[in-house]
Amino acid sequence: MRPKIYLFGDSITEESFDDGGWGASLVNHFARTVDVVLRGYSGYNTRWALKVVDRVFPAAESGGAAASEPPVLAVTVFFGANDACLPDRYAAFQHVPLDEYKQNLHSIVSSLKKRWPKTLILLITPPPIDEDERLRHPYAENPSGLPERTNEAAGAFAKACVETAGECGIPVVDLWTRMQQNPDWPKAYLRDGLHLTPDGNKVVFEEVVKKLNEGGLSLENLKVDLPLLVDIDLGDPLKAFDHL
Repeated sequence: MRPKIYLFGDSITEESFDDGGWGASLVNHFARTVDVVLRGYSGYNTRWALKVVDRVFPAAESGGAAASEPPVLAVTVFFGANDACLPDRYAAFQHVPLDEYKQNLHSIVSSLKKRWPKTLILLITPPPIDEDERLRHPYAENPSGLPERTNEAAGAFAKACVETAGECGIPVVDLWTRMQQNPDWPKAYLRDGLHLTPDGNKVVFEEVVKKLNEGGLSLENLKVDLPLLVDIDLGDPLKAFDHL
């Protein structure tokens, strides 16, 4: 069976298999080498993610995953956009204090490493927030007339995510910083002030692939599943399958 890459996160991950999404692009990129498995949960924060991580992923085995299971090469962990909701706005039920957010990330990473000690765990920070667009696209009644998220708060959680990655000794995609390198980031990368446009998805895809490549998970290092058409002898096609 093919090895796996899991994508674990909130709605930005759940939507990533949509047409042009960063998850769908990973599926295409790793075609015939790795199965990309979606585990996205809209609205979730790290507190909720930590509660369900043991149901989302296979149970940890003594010494790692069972030998009969296909290896898990990488897991992306992409939470923080909901944790960063402000505690005094209409989405306060999603808010997680900054210190707890960091601890939750540590615990999620630890849980994954117990399952797969050799697996590459990749953290992804929340994206920047366009507050004006959040006011135009509330997902619940908003009597205060104020955005439920701010870019400043998202930045604090992004910084905490980067710090956590350093403390855990794992790679991180600093999406909050990367996207704001483009002066037109609000319209270029965000369709509603939070979720991604096609160009925003492209940024995530490119940054994730870069980190996976740096971690040794490049196409050049991965085995193609079953013989390629170019390797099949047209005069004796079945010969290519003799030694599988």
